[in-house]
Amino acid sequence: MTVSIPELPLVYLSDDELALISMLRADLLSGRWHLQLRDAYFNGEQLVRDLGISIPPQLKGLHTVIGWPRVGVESLEERLDLEAFRWADGSDSSDLAEIAEANDLFDESSLAHLDSLIYGREYLAVGSGDCGSEDCPPLITVESPLDMTMLWDARIRMGTAALRECQADSYLESGPEERMLVLYLPDQTVTCLPSESGGWEVIDRDMHGLGVVPVVRLANRQRTADRVGKSEITPDVMSITDAACRRLMGIEVASEFFGAPQRYILGASESAFQDADGTAKSAWETYIGRVLALERDEDGQVPAVGQFAAHDPSGQTKIIDLYARIMSSQFGLPPHMLGYTTDNPASADAIRSTEAKLVKRSERRIRRFGSAWQQAMRLALWVRDGTPPDKARRIETVWRNPATPTVAAAADATVKLVQAGILPADSDVTLEMAGLSEGQRQRVRADRQRSAGSSVLDRLAALGASADAVPSPEVVSGDVSLG
Repeated sequence: MTVSIPELPLVYLSDDELALISMLRADLLSGRWHLQLRDAYFNGEQLVRDLGISIPPQLKGLHTVIGWPRVGVESLEERLDLEAFRWADGSDSSDLAEIAEANDLFDESSLAHLDSLIYGREYLAVGSGDCGSEDCPPLITVESPLDMTMLWDARIRMGTAALRECQADSYLESGPEERMLVLYLPDQTVTCLPSESGGWEVIDRDMHGLGVVPVVRLANRQRTADRVGKSEITPDVMSITDAACRRLMGIEVASEFFGAPQRYILGASESAFQDADGTAKSAWETYIGRVLALERDEDGQVPAVGQFAAHDPSGQTKIIDLYARIMSSQFGLPPHMLGYTTDNPASADAIRSTEAKLVKRSERRIRRFGSAWQQAMRLALWVRDGTPPDKARRIETVWRNPATPTVAAAADATVKLVQAGILPADSDVTLEMAGLSEGQRQRVRADRQRSAGSSVLDRLAALGASADAVPSPEVVSGDVSLG
């Protein structure tokens, strides 16, 4: 008699899994300091190194902040607006919209893009939903690189393993400071908590059997030798930011020492700097007090009073303007977005021409990030259906135009394309080129369907009225016979 023993999921980590976790955790911890440094520059919390030359010890605690890294990163992220997912063949995309709305992807995407520009990468994790129902949509979460890392295979351009280490979820009955590990593998997702022995205890194994790691990396500024991605806050940006902060600190120090112009008095007696009882006055009382009411000396001469030239901060501000122009070239921003202005303001056409580089950078990010979002959506469909989606059906991401054309210019260009017969007037592409958002295009399509239905009903009603007006064959024959 043969007894078959069912195969149960392992409640402990294998040696290969332990080695993989150790390697991925080391990679995660080694890169965290560099990520936190970029985050400090974005938030204006970086510590500017004091050169020890012009800053007195009493002012070493003075902290000056200049928000150029935040302005540069947000100016690029604000042009990356994900609006919809659709099938490239034009078929009904309600299934894609359902997944996107259930995961609030259109709001979460802005967070993912911002972190990817700051840190150089972001991660999209895909899994089964937590609602406990068979109809529950798949779950797509945006994960920070501070908590997640991935083992990447450059040949197949896919991840082979991923690790997420974060604070344990509340439903796991763990302590408030307890950490949780989630190991993503091609065939399963393993969730672990620290054990009493110092290792890791498996609390869940999701045997999804996809054959691929359900994690997508949203990488910024990739290179063939560096698929991890690079931050927009480059060493050049950090260096110029530090230099500008030191200039601002120099202005603050100068205002403390030279805010009030220095004066000099020649030939004054000692009594001019004393009270009536002979007590010496403080420096401030001397400065604002009786320095202009001085007595003549023994020879009848009036003491000479003068003033040194006040400190002029224009030299420092010119240097800051130079740094602003350098920073604008690093981010591809118009100089006025960093506070640099001239006596002759630029025209609207000149401003749009200076935004050309920023628009092109946005289009490149849209292409790279769009590919990652499409891959995440295909994984979500795979998790939902249990079978991989048909490769012949391609998913498209719909983005808002990163350029800033005027409404009149967009409408004029669209009208010309329709008049030339290049675009049909009732096409969705026409509405998109006219600058309408995805929500506005959906409302237009609904209005067209209602108008089409109303016109059909009107035609049917007209046909019915005309049929009632036609005399019956009997009446027609009777009229003829009477004639």
